[in-house]
Amino acid sequence: MSNHTPSLNQLKRAIAITEQIDALQSQLAAVLGGSSSAAVPAAAPAKTRKGKRTVSPEARAKMAVAQRARWALRKGGAAPAAKPEKKKRGITPEGRAKLAAAMKARWEARKKGAPAPTAKAQKPAKAPKAPKAKRVVSPEARAKMVAAAKKRWANAKK
Repeated sequence: MSNHTPSLNQLKRAIAITEQIDALQSQLAAVLGGSSSAAVPAAAPAKTRKGKRTVSPEARAKMAVAQRARWALRKGGAAPAAKPEKKKRGITPEGRAKLAAAMKARWEARKKGAPAPTAKAQKPAKAPKAPKAKRVVSPEARAKMVAAAKKRWANAKK
C-alpha cells in the first residue's frame, strides 16, 4: 500500500465510476421493484428541522388570550379578569376519621405513660471530656524553629 494522494485525473475517474454505480443501482432497484439486496443504501440525510413549527390549537388560544390582555393593558383599558381560583383539595370524611382515630390512640398511649411516637429516643448524657493539656515546646526546640524560619525568610528575600 502506498501513501500517495490521487491526482486530479484519478479523482475525476473515481467520481465518474461512482456515478455509474449509482445509476446502475437505481436501474436494478427499478427492475426488482424497489428492493435490491445488492443496492447499497444511500447515506441518511441529517435530521434538520425544515419549515415552520406547528402549534396546537389549545396553545394558540392561550397565546391569543395573553396577547389580548397585553393590548388591553397597553391601551389603558381595565385589566382582564383574574383567573378563577383553583378549588383547594380537602380531606375526605374517611381520611378525617382515620386521623381522628390515630390521634385518640396516641393520646391514650400518652395517658398510660408511653412516649410520644414522634419524640426521639433520648441518648444517655455523656460525661464532658477533659480538655487536652497544652503541649509545651522546649527552649531548644523553639530556638531551632526560629532559626529555620529566619533561614526561610532569608531565602525568600533573595
